[in-house]
Amino acid sequence: MKKERPAFFFQATGIGSVPFLDVEEACSFLLERFPTIPFWPQMVKRDAREDMSIQFTEGLPLLEIDEQSRSLTISSTGERESALVTFYEHYLADDLPYFAISRNFAPGLYEIIEKVKREAETFGPFIKGHSVGPVTFAAGVKAGEGRSLFQEPDLLDAMVKGLSIKALWQVKELARTGKRPIIFLDEPYLSGFGSAFSPIQRDQVVKILREIVGYLKERSDALVGIHCCGNTDWPMILEAEPDIVSFDAYEYLDYFLLYPEDLSRFLENGGTIAWGIVPTFSFTGTETVDTLLSILREGLDRLHRWGLDPELTAAASLLTPACGMGTMDPASAMRALELLEGVTDNCGALIPAGVARLESLDGNQ
Repeated sequence: MKKERPAFFFQATGIGSVPFLDVEEACSFLLERFPTIPFWPQMVKRDAREDMSIQFTEGLPLLEIDEQSRSLTISSTGERESALVTFYEHYLADDLPYFAISRNFAPGLYEIIEKVKREAETFGPFIKGHSVGPVTFAAGVKAGEGRSLFQEPDLLDAMVKGLSIKALWQVKELARTGKRPIIFLDEPYLSGFGSAFSPIQRDQVVKILREIVGYLKERSDALVGIHCCGNTDWPMILEAEPDIVSFDAYEYLDYFLLYPEDLSRFLENGGTIAWGIVPTFSFTGTETVDTLLSILREGLDRLHRWGLDPELTAAASLLTPACGMGTMDPASAMRALELLEGVTDNCGALIPAGVARLESLDGNQ
């Protein structure tokens, strides 16, 4: 079934993590750079509670957090049955406040919402959030005795459902700005998926991802994306039926474009590609807007050679950094964001003549 797709036309937003330490300064800077699609910063260097998995643990059962090592384990002392009963009571009651992300765990989320609400007319029709993806989250939890959470079906089910309702809480909070939410599920664990050492099967991945994507779509008008910053089984990601697929276009363009039939069908049915055009892990500081534009142009040309309409591909294109920027130094991160802004500003030649740009977009499409 074809989805209605907003026309993005190479507008830019972020992935999530940033290396900054001051919440107010970081949010002001990001809103200045990304007024069309603001996103909230995950400030991983500021506090261990903003680690990409720890940040989304509140309300989930039986988890123990080690802030020193930034690790999660299943409690060996907790009453497993009673903890799961309590969890499912709140989940089945749609008790969103129980699964809230508190200000201590995500101050950037609260600050961005407050700033966008105060000056709503300054910003575009969207606001972007993010959550750790359920597969990456499960892979990072130690279940004890060398067991993976993938080998604990009852706990895995609870964690997937918990992340689903926490993502819904976030979407509802973002919607308080009057903007349409976009939320990415960040799945770095799926980079290189398919190795002999993977503890999870392809059909399991699709089922888990589809559960959270479907949960959000049934209960909100949010656009749901899946982000993976390495090479993966992209048809597997597309089978989960996200609205947006986000990838590292700088490093993995050729790998992503190995699936012309799957990607063509995704775009023709209303899907959007978020091109991670500015490198993060491999950032050198020698990158230029022209070199990044040439990579983007190469990717679009490949799509057009498949027979896809240039207007469709332009409308179905977002721009982002290749991944989160939490591991970068602040100066490099700021330069990377300047480059992203420069690419966006110079994409006019990639938009077919006579096509309206995002400024006239109705965000409720």
